[in-house]
Amino acid sequence: MSKEIGLCLVYRDMWQSSGKYMPRKDQLVKVAGPIVDMGCWRRVETNGGGFEQINLLYGENPNRSVREWTQPFNDAGIQTQMLERGLNGLRMYPVPMDVRELMFRVKKKQGTDISRSFDGLNDTRSIINSIKLAKKGGMIAQAALSITHSPIHTVDYFVNMAGTLIDAGADEIAVKDMAGIGRPASIGKIVAGIKAIKKDILVQYHGHSGPGFSVVSSLEAARSGADIIDVGMEPLSWGTGHADLLTVHAMLRDAGFSLPDINMKAYMQVRSLTQEFIDDFLGYYIDPKNRLMNSLLIGPGLPGGMMGSLMADLEKNLVSVNRAREKNGEAAMSQDDLLIKLFEEVEHIWPKMGYPPLVTPYSQYVKNAALMNVMQMNKGKERWSMLDDNTWDMMLGNSGQLPGPVADELKALAKAQNREFFVGDPHSLYPNELDKIRGEMKEKGWDVGEDEEELLEYAMHPKQYIDYKSGKAKKAFDEDLAQRKAAESTSPATTSAPSGLSTLPQTLIVDVNGEAFRVTVSYDGEGQAAPKQENAAVPQSSSNGHTLEILAPLEGKFFSTKDAGEKALKAGDVIKKGDTVGYIEAMKVINAISADKEGTVVEVCFKDGQEVYDDDVLVRVKS
Repeated sequence: MSKEIGLCLVYRDMWQSSGKYMPRKDQLVKVAGPIVDMGCWRRVETNGGGFEQINLLYGENPNRSVREWTQPFNDAGIQTQMLERGLNGLRMYPVPMDVRELMFRVKKKQGTDISRSFDGLNDTRSIINSIKLAKKGGMIAQAALSITHSPIHTVDYFVNMAGTLIDAGADEIAVKDMAGIGRPASIGKIVAGIKAIKKDILVQYHGHSGPGFSVVSSLEAARSGADIIDVGMEPLSWGTGHADLLTVHAMLRDAGFSLPDINMKAYMQVRSLTQEFIDDFLGYYIDPKNRLMNSLLIGPGLPGGMMGSLMADLEKNLVSVNRAREKNGEAAMSQDDLLIKLFEEVEHIWPKMGYPPLVTPYSQYVKNAALMNVMQMNKGKERWSMLDDNTWDMMLGNSGQLPGPVADELKALAKAQNREFFVGDPHSLYPNELDKIRGEMKEKGWDVGEDEEELLEYAMHPKQYIDYKSGKAKKAFDEDLAQRKAAESTSPATTSAPSGLSTLPQTLIVDVNGEAFRVTVSYDGEGQAAPKQENAAVPQSSSNGHTLEILAPLEGKFFSTKDAGEKALKAGDVIKKGDTVGYIEAMKVINAISADKEGTVVEVCFKDGQEVYDDDVLVRVKS
C-alpha cells in the first residue's frame, strides 16, 4: 500500500510572504468554508507569526479573528496550526516566560491545535521551553528546525538538533525551510536522519519557493519519510511564497504516494475569493516582484516571510539613498540596484554576525544591518556606524547562542561602546511581568478579555495594542490605503515620478528666500513635485554657526521615548555627544538616535508618530 501524504494549506504564510497584511476577519470567515470543501487538507495554518500585529495595525481585534477563523476547521476535523518564535513569542523581541505560557493557553482556547515553535538562532533551550509550555496549554508541540545553508549548518547539525528536541518531548518535527535555500538532497537526508532517531515521529516539510528548490525538496522529503507537506495555492503560490498545491499534489501522486482528491469547484472558489481580497485592499501592499521566483536569493538566503515588508521598506529607503546621491552629483539608483547591493552586503556581513539562521526576527536584523551599511556607506560613512539595540542583543547573546563566532571587528565595536557579551540562559534576562500588566490594564479601565486574551495582546504588543484601542491604528491605516487607492486611480500617463522616488506623498524641507518650510509633496503627471501641505517655518542655523542640527540617519516614524518613565527631550535641555535624543521606528525595530552635537536644545522638530526621512532635522541645539 502506498504511503499517504498529508497536505497543509499555509494560508497565513501565503499572505505574509507576499505582502504586508492578512485578510480581515470577515474575509477569513468567508473563505473558510470553501477551504474545508476542497477536501484535501489535513491541516491549515491559521495564525501566529505576524498575524496578531497585522490585525492590530489595521485596527482589527486579532482575538476575534482567530476564534471565528479557526472554528470552521475545528468543526470539520481539520487541524489548525500556528507559528511562534520561541523566546520572542509572537513579536520581534524577547517575551517573559509568563506571557509565553499565557499565549499557548489562549491559543488553544481560541481553537488552535498545533504550535510550530522555532528559535531564530536554533537555540534548543528556547524551543524546549516552548515544547513544555505548549503541552501544558494542551497544544501539540511541533518543534522546528530553521533551515539555512552555511559551513556550520550541515545535515548532521540539523539531525542532532532534532534528536535533542525529540528527547525533550517534541510531538512532531518541522523542517522549516523559510528561505527555500535548503538543497533538495540535504533536505531528504535531514528527514531520513530524523526518522532514524524515531521512526513514528511526524515530520512536516515547509519550504518557500523563492530560489526554485522547493518542489524537488518536497519530493525528497516525502521519499525520505515526511508525513505532511506545506503548500500554497494560486494566486499566492510561487514567488517568495510556497510551491503550489496542484503541482505538489500531481508530483507526489506520480511518485506513488496516496493523497486525497481535490474538489476543483471548491478550489476555484478559494482561488477566486483570495483574488477578491487582493483586489479589495491587500493587493496595495503586495509588491509585484514578490510574485516572481529569483535565484539571486540563493546567495543572501533571505526568507520569503520577510520579502513583503522588505520591498515596502525599500520604497522609502530608495528615496533617502537617492537624496544622498543627488547631493554628491551621482546618478539615481534604481530599486533593483539597491536590492542587489543589499543582497551583496547580506552575504558579506552574515558570517561576521555569527551565522544566525535567516529567519524572523534575525533575518530582519541581518537585513537591517546590511541596509543601514549600504545607506551609510552611500553617504561616505563607515560600515556598522548604526546598529539597533535588538541587533546588538542578538550578537551579544542576550537572545540566545549564535551558531558561529562574532567577528573581531564587531567585538571591538562592542567594547568601544561598553557592551558586554552574555553567555548564560537568555530567559533569565526577561522576568515575568503579567501581574504588572494586569495592573496597567485595570488602571486604564480595560478588560482582560475572554480567557485573558486581551491581556495577552497588550502584553505581547503593547504599542500596537494601545494604538488599536485608541483608534489611531485604524485611522492611520485608512489614510494610507486611501493614498494608495488615489495613486492607482490616476491614469498610467500621469503616475510618473522622478527616478528612484515613490509616487506616494513625501515630506521635504523647502527653502524659500532663505527661510525653510516643511512641506508634503506628491508627483503630478509630469513627474514634478507639487506641495500639498505647508507647515510652520522651520528655524534655520544662525549665521554665526552656533545653532547646530542633529539629522535623522534613516527614515521611519519618530518617537521621543521608548520606555515608560523615560523623559522626552525638550527645549532647554543640555545634551552631550552620544546622548539619546529620540527614536526612529523603522524596518520592525526601534533605532535609538544619538546626538553627534552637544549644547542646549533649541527645538525638537517632530512629534511622536510623525514620518521622518533621512537627513530631516530632528533636533536643533545651540552650542
